[in-house]
Amino acid sequence: MREISYAEALNEVLREEMKRDPTIFVAGEDVGAFGGVFGVTKGLLEEFGEERVRDTPITEAAIVGCAIGAAATGMRPVIEMMFMDFMGVCVDQIVNQAAKMRYMFGGKARLPMVIRACCGAGVSAAAQHSQSLEAWFVHTPGLKVVMPSTPYDAKGLLRSAIADDNPVIFLEHKLLYGKKGSVPEGAFTIPLGSAEVKRPGQHVTLISWSRMVDVCVSAAQSLAQEGIEAEVIDLRTLTPLDKPTLFASVEKTGKVVIVHEACLTGGFGGEVAALIADEAFDCLDAPIKRVAAPDVPVPFSPVLERHYIPNELQVLRAVREIV
Repeated sequence: MREISYAEALNEVLREEMKRDPTIFVAGEDVGAFGGVFGVTKGLLEEFGEERVRDTPITEAAIVGCAIGAAATGMRPVIEMMFMDFMGVCVDQIVNQAAKMRYMFGGKARLPMVIRACCGAGVSAAAQHSQSLEAWFVHTPGLKVVMPSTPYDAKGLLRSAIADDNPVIFLEHKLLYGKKGSVPEGAFTIPLGSAEVKRPGQHVTLISWSRMVDVCVSAAQSLAQEGIEAEVIDLRTLTPLDKPTLFASVEKTGKVVIVHEACLTGGFGGEVAALIADEAFDCLDAPIKRVAAPDVPVPFSPVLERHYIPNELQVLRAVREIV
């Protein structure tokens, strides 16, 4: 099977879906002539024209507001926020309008819109361009939150997100855009709300999403040399959450380490831990451990940033404490 990058997989599904459905359009800052800050929308303007690939002013509130109106009246917008950090500017449109509209109209209104944004640290983009704020949106009923870790998952999940009749927050880690992997040609989907066992194991469950899945897989390979077989679960979508896959793994291993790049306090890992403690407590043989970033702004300094981002050694330390 051919190998393409994460960014190429996203570009490919956008192109395929725009060819298939004329109601789909792309909008955002620099998505047209520039091709997106990370190249995801490269070539779409030349193929589909300015009517369907729209460069917008630097006003996130207007971009999301436009998408809400378009979605409510029959279009399927896919908008780009460039950096997730900028979503604070349009949080009213996302949280109070997009997330609530279908519910407040008794299900009669549909909001088939996707908000793409990059997240995460690792490129010295400093505190205002490097955050992982997924917990903000998981906390809001009415939104779906997707965070793929591989090119294959990115393509399959974005196609499902575009087809969904609810607003979807689709988050892409900056350091994953260049990651290559096997991706079949043509259309395929991965259902939203479907986690995946990235690596089977029997002694401990490592639960993660987005780029931290790679950290967990690497840690699992190191642990295997010590005779510890770690199972790695990639949530892929945080809302809806695939609880059966989680609980099946916890029942098998009895030990859990949750790994995410967001700050520890209020991070989605706390919710996962609470769910396991509430619904699978009898399966646990040790306390649940969390590995996360410290509760500080993301540093600009490359040395400090490397210290900020959770790493394999921290995962190994957490596993050894409970195994």
